[in-house]
Amino acid sequence: MSLQRTLKKQVDLEGIGLHSGSPIRLRLLPAAPNSGIVFVRSDLPGSPEIPAHHKFVVSTQLATTLGLRQVTVSTVEHLLAALQGTQIDNVRVEVDGAEIPIMDGSAVVFYRAIQQAGIQTQNQSRAVLALRRKVELKMGEKWVIAEPSSCLEIHGSVEWDHPMIGYQEFHYQEGKTPFDDLAPARTFGFLKDVEMMKKAGLARGGSLDNAVVLDESSVVNPGGLRFENEFARHKVLDALGDFKLAGIAIQGFFRLHRAGHDLHRSLLTEIFRNPDHFEILDESSQSGQDQTRISRFQAAFVSRVVASF
Repeated sequence: MSLQRTLKKQVDLEGIGLHSGSPIRLRLLPAAPNSGIVFVRSDLPGSPEIPAHHKFVVSTQLATTLGLRQVTVSTVEHLLAALQGTQIDNVRVEVDGAEIPIMDGSAVVFYRAIQQAGIQTQNQSRAVLALRRKVELKMGEKWVIAEPSSCLEIHGSVEWDHPMIGYQEFHYQEGKTPFDDLAPARTFGFLKDVEMMKKAGLARGGSLDNAVVLDESSVVNPGGLRFENEFARHKVLDALGDFKLAGIAIQGFFRLHRAGHDLHRSLLTEIFRNPDHFEILDESSQSGQDQTRISRFQAAFVSRVVASF
């Protein structure tokens, strides 16, 4: 039986906002079964909440931003990836700013903090959304093919006409690939783009301490890369975080090429659009037997409930 999980104790972190450049405090708190992941703007009156669900994605430019009733929180993907990598289902995320701190540009700081706090198994089974048929999307040179699988698998590939990137790929399989192989992979950008963003008032907190930066021919960071294929690994990390916005654990094999946050959101929307694309597996009555498969009617109902928090 697969049971839901939360934190054993709270986690307190502090870092810089990538775009604001301001210090931001972050607190992760244990949460009750079936409460899911909820972002809380602790700096605003009434501490408004935004559920971690793809229906609340309001922007995918440069990061994944969630919003509800004029309240937003951005750059949620790396923290969500760490929660997925540690199989956390329920947590309250309190943040005193409009973005999750960028930390070192990867998920490793969140991952280690969660490990240090410990993980609490809860007395409630974990439902799983399993793909039943192939789903394909294409956006220009970006594409994704999602197919049924007995676990969550992501094969990400990137291709840039740059001597330090070229073609790269990385395959992640939940339960087999150590999350340590993915968590340290940092976000990346090109020096010319960083300069333009800063002129536009963005990336005020960006630095070589929280991103891999490339000029025309090389990596600018004095320490170089953490992995030879760090760019492909980070793309998989982003996808892992964005897929956490399904609001339910997923089983499927996702092949992504040049994908980004916009394609990830569109894929989740397409999967939920048609209940024939998936089924909900409820393990509450497993007890050594095959998982109970809920009917299509029930699956469609669960889909509508999840999509309309």
